[in-house]
Amino acid sequence: MDSLGVVVNPIAGMGGRVGLKGTDGTLEEARQRGAEPRAPERARQALRSLYRRTPDLTVYTAAAVMGEDAARDAGYEPEVVYTASSLENRSERTGHDSSGLEPDEAGTTADDTRGAVGAFLEQGVDLVLFVGGDGTAVDVASVLTDTADDKSQVPMLGVPAGVKIYSSVFAVTPSDAGRIAAEFDRVESREVTDIDEAAYRDGEVRTQLRAVVSVPVAPAVQSSKQISGGSVDSLAAGFAREIDSSRTYVFGPGGTVGAIETELEIEPSPLGVDVWRDGEVLARDAAESEILEVLEDPVTIIVSPIGGQGFVFGRGNHQISPAVIGRADEIEVVASGEKLDGIDVLRVDTDDGEIDEALRGWLRVRTGRFTTRLVKVV
Repeated sequence: MDSLGVVVNPIAGMGGRVGLKGTDGTLEEARQRGAEPRAPERARQALRSLYRRTPDLTVYTAAAVMGEDAARDAGYEPEVVYTASSLENRSERTGHDSSGLEPDEAGTTADDTRGAVGAFLEQGVDLVLFVGGDGTAVDVASVLTDTADDKSQVPMLGVPAGVKIYSSVFAVTPSDAGRIAAEFDRVESREVTDIDEAAYRDGEVRTQLRAVVSVPVAPAVQSSKQISGGSVDSLAAGFAREIDSSRTYVFGPGGTVGAIETELEIEPSPLGVDVWRDGEVLARDAAESEILEVLEDPVTIIVSPIGGQGFVFGRGNHQISPAVIGRADEIEVVASGEKLDGIDVLRVDTDDGEIDEALRGWLRVRTGRFTTRLVKVV
């Protein structure tokens, strides 16, 4: 690979930790809840990993928070080929450039993502590296698929930064993205999938195939999310039977964990996080701050891996942040045997390297009333 296009959605993932399950159309509410940008740091991690391997790579990018800042921080001298209109207007209005601008103040849009990708194609890049979630993936793919057939399509690779990561075009971690971009030698067709965020916030998952694109081939490119079926009744009954009334339980999202809540006569928030202790719901569909506010030791976190991907932390449950995980003395992972059959390993991506490392190793996953299975966390 000789040249790369880098585009960052600066607000991707801001809604996750504050319980919004996405940022599409909710940026102001995310700000009011105290959300902080995570995409720029994820971009820096990916580009630093890339720079260690290919420091002489030609990098094209969008101005300021849409890629330029992260590329420079990583060590590159990027060529800026696109500037968002909001950033141009700011420079004209204030007389200052956009360096140091907070990501959530940039005013960039999906049109800017598409504009940047179009500019990269004019430069003849060998790969588009984007930072965001499924919505950003759709925007990138829309340009790539509109401008080429399958044989000439420029490949794309995602750095996971959004709340929704259903598509199979993302590296497992930002560092993996940098390594894959530096080392890949072939591509394959993969799916870009998105969901309706408004329905998602109401507890309903509506997925839609949006594009089929070329993606580098590597073990550390994640699979698409699968919604697994199968009965979890016995698992839920077994878990509920062993509930300790002296413990605080943090219930992660998903149908498997929701079945345990139902067994305990809790109405689950299917895609949110609930906190419960001794028959009382302390917080429902809670943001990180709300979870931390009601925690009382000892604490158990219950999560279920994402089908097909294996993530137990860092995808769809950002509210269970490093700070929340740090309060727990017990983490329970639950999954049906059918779901585990489609997962080789479990994965974590919490934004905290020390916590990720502490969680790695062999983990006993509860699969039924009395049954467990050892699965490795990588």
